[in-house]
Amino acid sequence: MRYSIIIPAYNEEKRIGKLLQSLSDPQAEFIFVCDGTDRTPEVIQEFSSGHPDLAVRCLKYSHRLGKGGGVYEGFRAANAPLIGFMDADNSTEYSEMIRLINQIGDNAGIIGSRHMPESTIEIHQPLSRRFQSRAFNLIIRLLFGLQFYDTQCGAKVFRKDAVDRVLPDLRAKGFEFDVELLWHLRRAGLQVLEVPVVWNDTGDSRLQTSDAFSMFSTLLRLRLGIGAHD
Repeated sequence: MRYSIIIPAYNEEKRIGKLLQSLSDPQAEFIFVCDGTDRTPEVIQEFSSGHPDLAVRCLKYSHRLGKGGGVYEGFRAANAPLIGFMDADNSTEYSEMIRLINQIGDNAGIIGSRHMPESTIEIHQPLSRRFQSRAFNLIIRLLFGLQFYDTQCGAKVFRKDAVDRVLPDLRAKGFEFDVELLWHLRRAGLQVLEVPVVWNDTGDSRLQTSDAFSMFSTLLRLRLGIGAHD
């Protein structure tokens, strides 16, 4: 396999079809991590059965993993030299993931950004959500010194050897996982490139206000060396 793409898929049966239909590379490995209660695994299996030329895997869990926990399990299962992850809502399309893979160069990783001047936002988030995103990014810069425009965009690709180097240190299981991963990569002296992407708001974000408070608490604990929630 040339690359592995991980897609956390928590109760995504109603909107995962668009993403599935866009998958096309027989040299790729697509790993869906399902930890919900709806028919998402069955939808994925039906697609996989109808496309035997594609390597589609569905990891099923009976308990909630969280976004970060799902990506973590996908990292452990991935086999290719390049490992990426994206959101199941297709806000950043599979074609953008291919572009990241082709642009990674000699970097340990490459991440997409919604907030760079060259980024293309075809359907914007509500103003309140955009404000929260910018405020969160400012907090991340202050706490962790990560000088990225956008740590939370659901489009990232890394070299497997870089991920394997920091995977034992990762503790976060929620939406803050991206920040911890980027922080540990930087602490290991590894270079991560940020590039603009085409992005669309899907109007059904899994991130709620309560999650934002939990993210901040977990990140503060991580920064102070206290550790993250299990």
